[in-house]
Amino acid sequence: MGRMIVVLGSTGYIGSKFINFFQSLGQEAIGVSRCEIDYTNVLSLKNWLKSKNPRFVINSAGYTGKPNVDACELAKAECLSGNAVLPGIIREVCEDLKIAWGHVSSGCIYSDRRTDGTGWKEDDEPNFSFRSSPCSFYSGSKALGEEVLQEAENCYIWRLRIPFNEERNPRNYLQKLLNYNSLLEAENSVSHLDEFVQKCVECFEQDVEPGIYNMTNTGSITTRQVTQWMHEEGVTDKEFQFFEDEEQFMSKAAKTPRSNCVLDTTKAEKAGIGMRPVEEAMRESMQKMIKVAPV
Repeated sequence: MGRMIVVLGSTGYIGSKFINFFQSLGQEAIGVSRCEIDYTNVLSLKNWLKSKNPRFVINSAGYTGKPNVDACELAKAECLSGNAVLPGIIREVCEDLKIAWGHVSSGCIYSDRRTDGTGWKEDDEPNFSFRSSPCSFYSGSKALGEEVLQEAENCYIWRLRIPFNEERNPRNYLQKLLNYNSLLEAENSVSHLDEFVQKCVECFEQDVEPGIYNMTNTGSITTRQVTQWMHEEGVTDKEFQFFEDEEQFMSKAAKTPRSNCVLDTTKAEKAGIGMRPVEEAMRESMQKMIKVAPV
């Protein structure tokens, strides 16, 4: 196989998963964070990549805001830089050096379902973006990030959506549900994080055609469904509280609108990189979660 893989943003929640995955396979991968190299600078990124000569670059860097996307409303410059400007810089450098690459995007650029009741497809125009407000600043910046990558050469755009697994990590959707005092009932597509990483890697290992892919588990979930499964699998006996509606949620718990949406995964399935049914992946994560001590 030869030549290494480079992971930008390797110390983050998603990037560290890519590094762990390559290590588990015994493959050479170099992780780099902005502390080590300023990859927002075209020249420094180009010179560094030239010296490494990777066979593939993964961009998992970006700005999500902590503890949630509300933080992006107070850090708009950083949010735009990480989510909209950086992908364009990486595109310029990778196309110049003829390096294939993948960009971790998000399904948060949509809301609800298509008007025909089906999930959003890869080529649908975002309906939760700056061009179709209202939206969160985070979602708007992620939609711009995809715009700057239109017709990019040898580039995969992987749409992640609400990552989950068995880890007791505050970024894990299942752990978030346990931590929150009240929940919003909503329907969503979600991504088993470890499976997402595996399928993204399969894209370039199996020479899947470059382009945009909705990388979520097949099917969708509602918040109440997930809390019910948590009870059934013995994760918790917590009595979950729910907001009456989105209006109450916005007035009491959020500063910016949230994207709740369902994505269509037909394209990924036809390409051979489809993910498991969502209930199977969720229940398995819950069964493993029981064995992981709370932090």
